[in-house]
Amino acid sequence: MTTLAKHERPAPLGSGMPAGRGGPRKRGDLKVALLFIAPALIGFVLFYLVPTIRGIYLSFTEYSILGEPEWIGTRNYERISQDPLFWNALGVTGQYVIINIALQTTLALGLAILMHRVAKSTIIRGALLMPYLMANVIAALLWFWMLDYQIGIVNQLIEWIGLPRVAFFGSEQWAIPTQALINTWRHMGYTALLIFAGLQAIPHSVYEAASIDGSKAFSTFRRITLPLLRPVLVLVLVVTVIGSFQVFDTVAVTTAGGPVNATRVLQFYIYQRAFNEQDFGYGSALAVILFLILALVAFIQMKFLRGNQSDLD
Repeated sequence: MTTLAKHERPAPLGSGMPAGRGGPRKRGDLKVALLFIAPALIGFVLFYLVPTIRGIYLSFTEYSILGEPEWIGTRNYERISQDPLFWNALGVTGQYVIINIALQTTLALGLAILMHRVAKSTIIRGALLMPYLMANVIAALLWFWMLDYQIGIVNQLIEWIGLPRVAFFGSEQWAIPTQALINTWRHMGYTALLIFAGLQAIPHSVYEAASIDGSKAFSTFRRITLPLLRPVLVLVLVVTVIGSFQVFDTVAVTTAGGPVNATRVLQFYIYQRAFNEQDFGYGSALAVILFLILALVAFIQMKFLRGNQSDLD
């Protein structure tokens, strides 16, 4: 009995040895965790990591689907630096991003505040997400018909109130703002939902203390709500900026880059060079540059907006 008790004594504190069966259980948990992670990890490697590495390699080659890649070094990147269509696409994309981000973030913030303080109904909150549940192509075609110069209901209403019709997709001045407005309409409900979740995470006691101190509504919003929402707003900005730089389907089904390159965004230009012109090396180089732009923009946003810090800490 004494011998058995000696063998069953727990390990001394600080000895570094797991007590009882803790060690084997931990190793078993690791195997189960790896088993659950494996499908996502395999998908990431096959559909993200491997294509990314191959795309970087192809960017240094001259390659069409009918032949083998031929290594040409940095010649594709030298061509890009002298390509006026690339710089035009970059400028058009920047214009789209600025309009889309400014409108989407502002409207989504307003909707989130309304959901938080006024619209308590789950049905109303759910209705705000309806456009986001629609496919991009369907949303683009819907607005393409509604904004048509000849038969679109929007232009008929404009004419009815005595104003001249607007060529929303046929005008160089209106084409990109129209594309940005379409995607703002589709995504602002989802963006508002993210901001709404951030509003709910702010303790109510903070607002009670501000009310006791006599803080007005606008002052409370500016000095308390916005600072405490900063991590969520930075996340929203990073996600929406990345998504805006990758706009493709709305342009593809409405204007196809026209009129006169007014909507030839960078993602659409990559598609044209790689698949329409069968220049996969040049298209891959354009994609690498887009990747570097997005990485740099995301880093700057996270670094200077302090997205990983919260004033609640």
